[in-house]
Amino acid sequence: MALRILIATVAVLVCGPAHAQTGAPLSDSAKSMIGSWEFSNADRDKICTAKFTANHAVSGYKVTFDANCAKLFPLVPKIAGWKFPQDDLLYLVDAQGRALVEFSEVEDGIFEAPTPGLGVLFLQNPAAAAAAPKAKSAREVAGNWAVVRGDGAPICVLTLASDGLTVTTQPGCDAALAKLAFTQWRMDRGELLLVPTNGEPWRFEDVDGNWRRLPETADQIILVRQ
Repeated sequence: MALRILIATVAVLVCGPAHAQTGAPLSDSAKSMIGSWEFSNADRDKICTAKFTANHAVSGYKVTFDANCAKLFPLVPKIAGWKFPQDDLLYLVDAQGRALVEFSEVEDGIFEAPTPGLGVLFLQNPAAAAAAPKAKSAREVAGNWAVVRGDGAPICVLTLASDGLTVTTQPGCDAALAKLAFTQWRMDRGELLLVPTNGEPWRFEDVDGNWRRLPETADQIILVRQ
């Protein structure tokens, strides 16, 4: 009897961890993550590679980063694994399973994650990354911009700070526009976003050095460099 108990105990110790490593199989959507992805910031002036695998990690599945990633993104050394889908989000987690980055899929093959202290982070598969336009940096876009209606009449001047964040509304701005109280701006995959105190961000696309608001309307808004 003692011998059988000893054998059973050894079997648990040997087989238990192996069984724990096996876990549930990957879902079809999770399988689509397997492979190399471009990991970047919104300006895409910081780019490295993340490789997602089906191998089990201490928490979730294993993800590895190229050596340059840790230099560009300080949180990378803390990332121990990935989980997807969970609440329709892709999580990069630490060894305790806590979410460090929460990505949502904004387009096919493109994930976005607003991350405190790092801005907006992106994951793009090779096809999406190859099709992405060359984005202007915050430094290139910073400065004074006149807000012009389709009829050519300027209604405001906004100053975009070179920190890629702060917006200052200059005196004499149209009352309706001033009421929006734009306080922040950022670059997002080649588009310029103006973020009001309340409401949805205004998106602009680059058109020959100026910025046209999206979607286009009869009363079109354009930002013109001053």
